[in-house]
Amino acid sequence: MASCPACGSGVGPEATECPSCHLATALFTAVRDAAGSGSDQDPTYLRTIAELLATVEVTAPPAPSPEPAQGLLSRPARRPALRRVSPPSSPPPREATAIPPIRELPPLPATVPFAESRRRLNEYFEVGRRLGLDFTEFETRFGAAVLSEDLPSLEVLSREMFVHLTSALAEGFESALARRNELAQLVPTPSVDVELGSVRRALEVGDTRGAQRRLEHIRDELTRVEEDWEVGRILVTECDLLVETLRELGGDPAPATGPLEEGRRCFAEGRRSDAERLLARAAVAVWTVLEPRFFEDLKRLRDRMVESRSAGGDVGPAVKDLREVATELRQRNFVGTVMAYRRLRAFLDGTAPPELSGLGAVSAPLVRYQ
Repeated sequence: MASCPACGSGVGPEATECPSCHLATALFTAVRDAAGSGSDQDPTYLRTIAELLATVEVTAPPAPSPEPAQGLLSRPARRPALRRVSPPSSPPPREATAIPPIRELPPLPATVPFAESRRRLNEYFEVGRRLGLDFTEFETRFGAAVLSEDLPSLEVLSREMFVHLTSALAEGFESALARRNELAQLVPTPSVDVELGSVRRALEVGDTRGAQRRLEHIRDELTRVEEDWEVGRILVTECDLLVETLRELGGDPAPATGPLEEGRRCFAEGRRSDAERLLARAAVAVWTVLEPRFFEDLKRLRDRMVESRSAGGDVGPAVKDLREVATELRQRNFVGTVMAYRRLRAFLDGTAPPELSGLGAVSAPLVRYQ
Protein backbone atom coordinates (compact mmCIF):
# COMPACT_ATOMS: atom_id res chain seq x y z
CA MET A 1 0.00 0.00 0.00
CA ALA A 2 1.37 3.43 -0.96
CA SER A 3 1.58 6.24 1.56
CA CYS A 4 0.45 9.81 0.90
CA PRO A 5 3.45 12.22 0.69
CA ALA A 6 1.37 14.98 2.29
CA CYS A 7 -0.20 13.33 5.34
CA GLY A 8 1.36 9.86 5.45
CA SER A 9 -1.93 7.97 5.25
CA GLY A 10 -2.06 4.61 3.52
CA VAL A 11 -3.62 4.71 0.06
CA GLY A 12 -4.99 1.65 -1.77
CA PRO A 13 -3.80 0.79 -5.29
CA GLU A 14 -7.16 1.65 -6.88
CA ALA A 15 -7.64 4.99 -5.11
CA THR A 16 -7.56 8.24 -7.10
CA GLU A 17 -6.91 10.43 -4.08
CA CYS A 18 -5.71 10.18 -0.49
CA PRO A 19 -8.67 9.21 1.75
CA SER A 20 -7.41 11.55 4.46
CA CYS A 21 -6.16 14.79 2.84
CA HIS A 22 -7.58 14.19 -0.69
CA LEU A 23 -4.33 14.81 -2.56
CA ALA A 24 -4.66 13.29 -6.05
CA THR A 25 -2.64 10.07 -6.30
CA ALA A 26 -1.39 11.20 -9.71
CA LEU A 27 0.65 13.86 -7.86
CA PHE A 28 2.28 11.55 -5.29
CA THR A 29 5.54 11.02 -7.16
CA ALA A 30 5.84 14.66 -8.22
CA VAL A 31 5.23 15.88 -4.65
CA ARG A 32 7.90 13.54 -3.29
CA ASP A 33 10.38 14.73 -5.90
CA ALA A 34 9.57 18.41 -5.40
CA ALA A 35 9.91 18.06 -1.63
CA GLY A 36 13.43 16.71 -2.08
CA SER A 37 12.75 13.42 -0.31
CA GLY A 38 16.29 12.11 -0.31
CA SER A 39 17.06 12.54 -4.02
CA ASP A 40 20.37 14.17 -4.97
CA GLN A 41 19.57 14.26 -8.68
CA ASP A 42 19.43 17.57 -10.51
CA PRO A 43 15.68 18.31 -10.85
CA THR A 44 14.44 19.03 -14.36
CA TYR A 45 13.27 22.50 -13.40
CA LEU A 46 16.83 23.47 -12.36
CA ARG A 47 18.21 22.42 -15.73
CA THR A 48 15.40 24.35 -17.42
CA ILE A 49 16.07 27.58 -15.55
CA ALA A 50 19.81 27.26 -16.25
CA GLU A 51 19.07 26.96 -19.95
CA LEU A 52 16.79 29.99 -19.83
CA LEU A 53 19.46 32.03 -18.07
CA ALA A 54 22.09 30.97 -20.61
CA THR A 55 20.06 32.55 -23.42
CA VAL A 56 19.84 35.98 -21.79
CA GLU A 57 22.99 36.29 -19.66
CA VAL A 58 25.87 38.21 -21.14
CA THR A 59 28.16 36.60 -18.60
CA ALA A 60 28.33 32.96 -17.59
CA PRO A 61 25.11 31.68 -15.99
CA PRO A 62 25.17 30.39 -12.42
CA ALA A 63 25.91 26.70 -11.86
CA PRO A 64 22.74 24.59 -12.19
CA SER A 65 23.49 22.10 -9.41
CA PRO A 66 20.92 22.26 -6.62
CA GLU A 67 21.68 23.31 -3.08
CA PRO A 68 20.25 21.36 -0.10
CA ALA A 69 16.51 21.78 0.30
CA GLN A 70 15.72 24.68 2.61
CA GLY A 71 11.92 24.59 2.76
CA LEU A 72 9.19 26.77 1.38
CA LEU A 73 9.18 29.88 3.51
CA SER A 74 10.49 33.20 2.27
CA ARG A 75 13.10 34.56 4.62
CA PRO A 76 13.75 38.34 4.51
CA ALA A 77 13.30 40.67 7.51
CA ARG A 78 10.44 40.23 9.95
CA ARG A 79 7.15 41.77 9.00
CA PRO A 80 4.91 43.84 11.30
CA ALA A 81 1.68 42.07 10.40
CA LEU A 82 0.62 39.36 8.10
CA ARG A 83 -2.14 40.02 5.58
CA ARG A 84 -3.94 37.47 3.46
CA VAL A 85 -3.43 37.31 -0.30
CA SER A 86 -6.65 38.34 -2.03
CA PRO A 87 -8.62 36.47 -3.10
CA PRO A 88 -7.90 33.50 -0.84
CA SER A 89 -8.18 29.98 -2.18
CA SER A 90 -11.21 29.33 0.04
CA PRO A 91 -13.14 31.03 2.83
CA PRO A 92 -11.89 30.71 6.42
CA PRO A 93 -12.74 27.30 7.93
CA ARG A 94 -13.87 28.67 11.30
CA GLU A 95 -17.02 30.55 12.15
CA ALA A 96 -15.61 32.58 15.02
CA THR A 97 -17.99 33.95 17.65
CA ALA A 98 -18.63 37.61 16.92
CA ILE A 99 -17.55 40.07 19.64
CA PRO A 100 -19.18 43.49 19.18
CA PRO A 101 -17.12 46.67 19.46
CA ILE A 102 -17.56 49.18 22.27
CA ARG A 103 -20.11 51.67 20.96
CA GLU A 104 -20.59 53.92 24.01
CA LEU A 105 -18.25 55.20 26.69
CA PRO A 106 -19.27 54.71 30.34
CA PRO A 107 -20.98 57.52 32.28
CA LEU A 108 -18.83 60.11 34.04
CA PRO A 109 -17.83 59.29 37.63
CA ALA A 110 -19.96 60.63 40.44
CA THR A 111 -18.86 63.46 42.72
CA VAL A 112 -16.94 62.22 45.78
CA PRO A 113 -15.25 63.87 48.82
CA PHE A 114 -11.83 65.53 48.46
CA ALA A 115 -9.77 62.60 49.75
CA GLU A 116 -11.57 60.11 47.51
CA SER A 117 -11.27 62.41 44.49
CA ARG A 118 -7.52 62.74 45.13
CA ARG A 119 -7.13 58.95 45.40
CA ARG A 120 -9.12 58.45 42.22
CA LEU A 121 -6.95 60.92 40.30
CA ASN A 122 -3.77 59.22 41.50
CA GLU A 123 -5.16 55.98 40.09
CA TYR A 124 -5.94 57.72 36.78
CA PHE A 125 -2.34 58.99 36.59
CA GLU A 126 -1.06 55.46 37.21
CA VAL A 127 -3.27 54.00 34.47
CA GLY A 128 -2.29 56.83 32.11
CA ARG A 129 1.41 56.10 32.61
CA ARG A 130 0.84 52.43 31.82
CA LEU A 131 -1.02 53.42 28.67
CA GLY A 132 1.77 55.80 27.64
CA LEU A 133 -0.44 58.90 27.78
CA ASP A 134 0.98 62.40 28.27
CA PHE A 135 -0.75 63.81 31.34
CA THR A 136 1.76 66.62 32.01
CA GLU A 137 -0.86 69.37 31.87
CA PHE A 138 -3.19 67.38 34.12
CA GLU A 139 -0.41 66.84 36.65
CA THR A 140 0.21 70.59 36.87
CA ARG A 141 -3.48 71.28 37.44
CA PHE A 142 -3.70 68.42 39.93
CA GLY A 143 -0.83 69.80 42.00
CA ALA A 144 -2.39 73.27 42.13
CA ALA A 145 -5.82 71.93 43.09
CA VAL A 146 -4.40 69.75 45.87
CA LEU A 147 -2.39 72.63 47.37
CA SER A 148 -5.46 74.85 47.45
CA GLU A 149 -7.80 71.96 48.40
CA ASP A 150 -10.01 72.99 45.48
CA LEU A 151 -12.55 70.15 45.25
CA PRO A 152 -14.49 71.56 42.23
CA SER A 153 -11.25 71.77 40.22
CA LEU A 154 -10.40 68.19 41.17
CA GLU A 155 -13.82 67.06 40.01
CA VAL A 156 -13.45 68.81 36.64
CA LEU A 157 -9.98 67.31 36.27
CA SER A 158 -11.27 63.86 37.24
CA ARG A 159 -13.92 63.92 34.55
CA GLU A 160 -11.54 65.16 31.85
CA MET A 161 -9.00 62.47 32.68
CA PHE A 162 -11.71 59.82 32.83
CA VAL A 163 -12.78 60.69 29.28
CA HIS A 164 -9.17 60.50 28.05
CA LEU A 165 -8.56 57.18 29.76
CA THR A 166 -11.75 55.47 28.67
CA SER A 167 -11.24 56.66 25.09
CA ALA A 168 -7.71 55.25 25.07
CA LEU A 169 -8.91 51.99 26.61
CA ALA A 170 -11.70 51.71 24.04
CA GLU A 171 -9.14 52.19 21.26
CA GLY A 172 -6.98 49.50 22.84
CA PHE A 173 -10.01 47.21 22.94
CA GLU A 174 -10.70 47.80 19.23
CA SER A 175 -7.08 47.12 18.32
CA ALA A 176 -7.03 43.89 20.33
CA LEU A 177 -10.39 42.87 18.87
CA ALA A 178 -9.07 43.33 15.31
CA ARG A 179 -6.07 41.09 16.06
CA ARG A 180 -8.36 38.53 17.69
CA ASN A 181 -10.73 38.51 14.73
CA GLU A 182 -7.89 37.81 12.30
CA LEU A 183 -6.57 34.96 14.43
CA ALA A 184 -10.01 33.53 15.16
CA GLN A 185 -10.59 32.83 11.46
CA LEU A 186 -7.97 30.09 11.79
CA VAL A 187 -7.52 29.10 15.43
CA PRO A 188 -9.58 29.16 18.65
CA THR A 189 -8.95 32.12 20.99
CA PRO A 190 -10.92 31.19 24.15
CA SER A 191 -8.83 32.99 26.78
CA VAL A 192 -8.68 36.18 24.70
CA ASP A 193 -12.45 36.09 24.23
CA VAL A 194 -13.01 35.83 27.97
CA GLU A 195 -10.64 38.72 28.69
CA LEU A 196 -12.27 40.94 26.06
CA GLY A 197 -15.57 40.43 27.82
CA SER A 198 -13.91 41.37 31.12
CA VAL A 199 -12.54 44.59 29.62
CA ARG A 200 -16.01 45.52 28.41
CA ARG A 201 -17.52 44.94 31.86
CA ALA A 202 -14.73 46.87 33.58
CA LEU A 203 -15.30 49.88 31.35
CA GLU A 204 -19.04 49.74 31.93
CA VAL A 205 -18.48 50.34 35.66
CA GLY A 206 -15.62 52.82 35.16
CA ASP A 207 -12.89 50.44 36.38
CA THR A 208 -10.05 51.91 34.33
CA ARG A 209 -7.32 50.06 36.24
CA GLY A 210 -9.03 46.71 35.75
CA ALA A 211 -9.64 47.38 32.06
CA GLN A 212 -6.00 48.39 31.51
CA ARG A 213 -4.67 45.32 33.33
CA ARG A 214 -6.88 42.97 31.29
CA LEU A 215 -5.93 44.68 28.02
CA GLU A 216 -2.29 44.06 28.88
CA HIS A 217 -3.06 40.38 29.45
CA ILE A 218 -4.90 40.25 26.11
CA ARG A 219 -1.98 41.77 24.21
CA ASP A 220 0.44 39.28 25.80
CA GLU A 221 -1.85 36.35 24.98
CA LEU A 222 -2.40 37.51 21.40
CA THR A 223 1.34 37.82 20.89
CA ARG A 224 1.86 34.33 22.28
CA VAL A 225 -0.82 32.83 20.03
CA GLU A 226 0.49 34.71 16.97
CA GLU A 227 4.01 33.45 17.61
CA ASP A 228 2.82 29.89 18.21
CA TRP A 229 0.83 29.84 14.96
CA GLU A 230 2.99 32.16 12.84
CA VAL A 231 4.56 29.44 10.69
CA GLY A 232 1.18 27.98 9.79
CA ARG A 233 -0.36 31.38 9.09
CA ILE A 234 2.48 32.21 6.71
CA LEU A 235 2.11 28.84 5.01
CA VAL A 236 -1.61 29.45 4.48
CA THR A 237 -0.85 32.82 2.88
CA GLU A 238 1.91 31.37 0.73
CA CYS A 239 -0.30 28.50 -0.43
CA ASP A 240 -2.91 31.08 -1.42
CA LEU A 241 -0.26 32.92 -3.47
CA LEU A 242 0.71 29.73 -5.31
CA VAL A 243 -2.93 28.85 -5.97
CA GLU A 244 -3.67 32.36 -7.19
CA THR A 245 -0.68 32.27 -9.56
CA LEU A 246 -1.74 28.88 -10.92
CA ARG A 247 -5.23 30.19 -11.64
CA GLU A 248 -3.78 33.29 -13.34
CA LEU A 249 -1.90 30.96 -15.69
CA GLY A 250 -5.09 29.03 -16.51
CA GLY A 251 -4.43 26.00 -14.32
CA ASP A 252 -6.75 24.01 -12.06
CA PRO A 253 -5.41 23.71 -8.49
CA ALA A 254 -8.14 21.28 -7.37
CA PRO A 255 -6.03 18.05 -7.51
CA ALA A 256 -3.45 19.64 -5.18
CA THR A 257 -5.57 21.63 -2.73
CA GLY A 258 -6.79 18.73 -0.57
CA PRO A 259 -3.85 19.07 1.87
CA LEU A 260 -4.42 22.84 2.01
CA GLU A 261 -8.04 22.43 3.06
CA GLU A 262 -7.13 19.67 5.50
CA GLY A 263 -4.42 21.94 6.95
CA ARG A 264 -6.98 24.69 7.41
CA ARG A 265 -9.24 22.23 9.21
CA CYS A 266 -6.39 21.24 11.54
CA PHE A 267 -5.90 24.94 12.26
CA ALA A 268 -9.57 25.29 13.19
CA GLU A 269 -9.24 22.34 15.58
CA GLY A 270 -6.11 23.75 17.20
CA ARG A 271 -3.80 20.97 15.87
CA ARG A 272 -0.78 23.11 15.11
CA SER A 273 1.86 20.51 14.21
CA ASP A 274 -0.54 18.64 11.91
CA ALA A 275 -1.58 21.91 10.25
CA GLU A 276 2.01 23.01 9.60
CA ARG A 277 3.02 19.64 8.15
CA LEU A 278 0.00 19.51 5.82
CA LEU A 279 0.31 23.13 4.73
CA ALA A 280 4.01 22.76 3.92
CA ARG A 281 3.25 19.75 1.73
CA ALA A 282 0.23 21.57 0.28
CA ALA A 283 2.58 24.25 -1.05
CA VAL A 284 4.74 21.54 -2.65
CA ALA A 285 1.65 19.89 -4.17
CA VAL A 286 0.40 23.13 -5.70
CA TRP A 287 3.89 23.80 -7.06
CA THR A 288 3.92 20.45 -8.89
CA VAL A 289 0.76 21.49 -10.75
CA LEU A 290 2.00 25.04 -11.27
CA GLU A 291 5.49 24.11 -12.52
CA PRO A 292 4.77 23.27 -16.21
CA ARG A 293 2.62 26.37 -16.74
CA PHE A 294 5.14 28.45 -14.80
CA PHE A 295 8.00 27.45 -17.11
CA GLU A 296 5.87 27.85 -20.20
CA ASP A 297 5.24 31.47 -19.24
CA LEU A 298 8.84 31.92 -18.14
CA LYS A 299 9.96 30.93 -21.66
CA ARG A 300 7.55 33.54 -23.04
CA LEU A 301 9.12 36.14 -20.77
CA ARG A 302 12.59 34.99 -21.82
CA ASP A 303 11.65 35.59 -25.47
CA ARG A 304 10.45 39.09 -24.53
CA MET A 305 13.80 39.77 -22.89
CA VAL A 306 15.74 38.60 -25.97
CA GLU A 307 13.58 40.72 -28.27
CA SER A 308 13.93 43.77 -26.04
CA ARG A 309 17.68 43.42 -25.77
CA SER A 310 18.01 42.96 -29.56
CA ALA A 311 16.10 46.21 -29.98
CA GLY A 312 18.52 48.01 -27.66
CA GLY A 313 16.34 47.91 -24.56
CA ASP A 314 17.67 47.65 -21.03
CA VAL A 315 16.79 44.21 -19.65
CA GLY A 316 19.13 44.43 -16.66
CA PRO A 317 16.30 44.47 -14.05
CA ALA A 318 14.63 41.52 -15.79
CA VAL A 319 17.88 39.53 -15.84
CA LYS A 320 18.26 40.24 -12.12
CA ASP A 321 14.76 38.90 -11.43
CA LEU A 322 15.42 35.83 -13.55
CA ARG A 323 18.63 35.18 -11.60
CA GLU A 324 16.58 35.42 -8.40
CA VAL A 325 14.10 32.89 -9.79
CA ALA A 326 17.06 30.54 -10.34
CA THR A 327 18.44 31.16 -6.84
CA GLU A 328 15.11 30.49 -5.15
CA LEU A 329 14.59 27.33 -7.22
CA ARG A 330 17.99 25.96 -6.22
CA GLN A 331 16.91 26.43 -2.61
CA ARG A 332 13.53 24.89 -3.43
CA ASN A 333 11.85 27.99 -2.07
CA PHE A 334 8.91 27.91 -4.45
CA VAL A 335 7.14 30.92 -2.95
CA GLY A 336 10.27 33.07 -3.37
CA THR A 337 10.45 31.74 -6.93
CA VAL A 338 6.90 32.84 -7.70
CA MET A 339 7.43 36.28 -6.19
CA ALA A 340 10.56 36.87 -8.31
CA TYR A 341 8.64 35.62 -11.35
CA ARG A 342 5.81 38.07 -10.64
CA ARG A 343 8.26 40.97 -10.55
CA LEU A 344 9.82 39.76 -13.81
CA ARG A 345 6.41 39.43 -15.45
CA ALA A 346 5.31 42.90 -14.30
CA PHE A 347 8.51 44.47 -15.68
CA LEU A 348 8.35 42.78 -19.10
CA ASP A 349 4.59 43.08 -19.55
CA GLY A 350 4.70 46.76 -18.60
CA THR A 351 2.25 46.40 -15.74
CA ALA A 352 2.37 47.57 -12.16
CA PRO A 353 3.96 45.04 -9.80
CA PRO A 354 1.23 42.86 -8.24
CA GLU A 355 0.19 43.31 -4.63
CA LEU A 356 1.85 40.51 -2.69
CA SER A 357 0.24 41.37 0.67
CA GLY A 358 3.44 41.70 2.67
CA LEU A 359 4.87 38.32 1.68
CA GLY A 360 8.15 39.89 0.67
CA ALA A 361 8.71 40.77 4.30
CA VAL A 362 7.65 37.65 6.11
CA SER A 363 9.95 35.60 8.23
CA ALA A 364 9.55 32.32 10.07
CA PRO A 365 11.55 29.26 11.02
CA LEU A 366 12.44 27.11 8.04
CA VAL A 367 10.25 24.10 7.28
CA ARG A 368 12.41 21.08 6.53
CA TYR A 369 11.18 17.85 4.99
CA GLN A 370 11.88 14.55 6.68
